[in-house]
Amino acid sequence: MPQMDDNKSGRDKSGPYNIDQQGMPSDSDAELERLLIEGVSLTQESVLPPSRPFKNEDDDENTDVPSGGDIQGALGLYAEAAQDMATAGVELGLGRHFACADFCNQAAEKAAQSVSLLRSGRRSTYDHDLRTLGALVGAPEEIQDEMAILTPFHPEAFYAGTPPEEADEVINAEQASSYIQSARRVLRWARAIVLNA
Repeated sequence: MPQMDDNKSGRDKSGPYNIDQQGMPSDSDAELERLLIEGVSLTQESVLPPSRPFKNEDDDENTDVPSGGDIQGALGLYAEAAQDMATAGVELGLGRHFACADFCNQAAEKAAQSVSLLRSGRRSTYDHDLRTLGALVGAPEEIQDEMAILTPFHPEAFYAGTPPEEADEVINAEQASSYIQSARRVLRWARAIVLNA
């Protein structure tokens, strides 16, 4: 894990890790890094989980996770989302700002689709509008807002208005860092659902 010194390294503290006062990554980053290094362990209990209640932010009634859900697929897709977040941080560090934003877009999509797999056993169909996907999988409004921020960075849509050779010039490091924060919020929301199923 990179060590940070107080403004002597010239490294922006808003980089790929959320650093606390002691110079250590935050708990959410430490958990993400642990998942990337160790992977997700599937025990017999997690392969055939009992149906557990989850609370939807929009209503006050508990609802059981449908028995048709795909826990293994959800865990695998969430792990891919976590890998994409790590790659986004690397791309930011390399100054490849569009690539960073693209990986943030992919991470948010995969995190939301992992919730869809868990709840319905299939991925939700949508047209690359991440807010729409968030609504389809029951994400709270604030998570849908974060997903909307990342929607423009699907390569097909982005390159329609920006030549590839100019892609990294239209997004600066500060913007790319803010996209990482948006994607992390989406992943935290999905993690609370998928890893607690």
